[in-house]
Amino acid sequence: MCSMTDVALLLQAAADGDESAWSKLVAMYGPRMWAAARALGLGESDAADAVQGAWLRLLENLGRIRNPSGVGAWLATTTRREALLILRKGPMTLPASEAPCEPDPEAAFLEADSVRRLWQFVTQLPEPCRTLLQLVATAAGTQQAAVRLGVPRGSVGPTRARCLQKLRTMFSLEEKVP
Repeated sequence: MCSMTDVALLLQAAADGDESAWSKLVAMYGPRMWAAARALGLGESDAADAVQGAWLRLLENLGRIRNPSGVGAWLATTTRREALLILRKGPMTLPASEAPCEPDPEAAFLEADSVRRLWQFVTQLPEPCRTLLQLVATAAGTQQAAVRLGVPRGSVGPTRARCLQKLRTMFSLEEKVP
C-alpha cells in the first residue's frame, strides 16, 4: 500500500502527463472501482463506462485534490455515481450471456392469464385489502397508502401481510378445484 506522500507524488506525476503514474493509479484503484460499478448490476460495457467516467472526473479535478489519501474512496464513490447515472439513463448493455431470449408465446399467454386471474381475485377482496393491494401494485409508498386508507402508517405492513395471505388462500383454493 502506498503512503499519502506516494499517492500525492503519483497524482502530481499523472497531472504532469506521466503514463506510468496513471498505470500505477489504475492498478491501485481500478479493481475497487470495477467492483463498485458491477455491484450496482451493470454489465461489462456499462461498468467500463462508469469506471472511465470516474477516471475522467479525477483528471478534471487533479489540481484540486487536498487529501491524496482519500482518492481511493473518492474514486469508488464517483464510480458509483457514474453507474447510477447510467442506470437512470435507460436500458443497460447486457453481456451476451445475459441478453434476453426471444419470448415464448406459450409462457407469455400463461403469464398474462395468471395476471388476469390475480386481478380478478384482488377485485373480490374486501376493503381495505382491495385498495391496499392496488396501491402496492402501483408502487405507492407506505405513507401514501396510509393516507389513502386513513390508517396509521405502522398498520400498513401488517394489513398488507394479511391481505396477501387472503390472496394466497384464494389462489390455493382455486388450484384444488378440479
